Amino acid sequence: MKKDNCHENCVNLNTSASVEQCTNEMTDTPTVPMGERVIKVPVELGAFNVTSHLVANINFPEPVLEIKDIKKRVVITQCRLMARPSTGGDDLFSVGPFPLFIKGYVRKNIQYASPYHSSSGECVSSDIKSLTAKVPFECMTSVTLDSPVQLPVNNSRNEFDFFRAQELGSGYPEKDQFLSSDVSQFHQNSTQSYNELPYCELISSNILEWDEATDRQSFGGGPVDEGYFHHMVEKMALTFTVKVLQNQQVNIDAL
Repeated sequence: MKKDNCHENCVNLNTSASVEQCTNEMTDTPTVPMGERVIKVPVELGAFNVTSHLVANINFPEPVLEIKDIKKRVVITQCRLMARPSTGGDDLFSVGPFPLFIKGYVRKNIQYASPYHSSSGECVSSDIKSLTAKVPFECMTSVTLDSPVQLPVNNSRNEFDFFRAQELGSGYPEKDQFLSSDVSQFHQNSTQSYNELPYCELISSNILEWDEATDRQSFGGGPVDEGYFHHMVEKMALTFTVKVLQNQQVNIDAL
């Protein structure tokens, strides 16, 4: 049996469809009467200064005469507030404390001067090169919110059965019956709650770093001579500000 070709049965929009000018006219927009209204907006739950300490070993593909510049950028790949589920009733909002899981990396672009292998003496020729490295970090901090977070509501699944009386068949007295539920049937009532997930925004960052070479060799053999290295150890004190938000329904006065 020949398979239908979709291109033969469908309209080719590139050749057969046309775009015509549409008409429009102004219309009145319904206005909201004065009084209290409910809107759904991002609510700031709290802003936190988070500090983490990093140590990284960096190997350069070419010899390094000196570091010229380092450009840094903090990247957050995960920021998750782990709020506990609601128990119902009046327990719908809470300020914590809650664990805040943060994961990311510091992107570093290191510009350095790489000397020629034949360089020696007081005059050293070098090329300007760059190395881009990502220094990862991951931490958890406990936070208490300024504004309460709306707690997630649990899903529920409840099974129920129907009573059924059946004849037992041969080998049993006629007056006796099988009294139970039917195992060939399944009945369930389930509820799903689609909760608002808290999210983060990165506001600012500050990095204090120390970069030190560990294998420096001089061209002339003395400490005052020019030299080069391939390996560097860096220590960073990273502080960044994150804001935790959640979309919530808020009462306002419509003016």
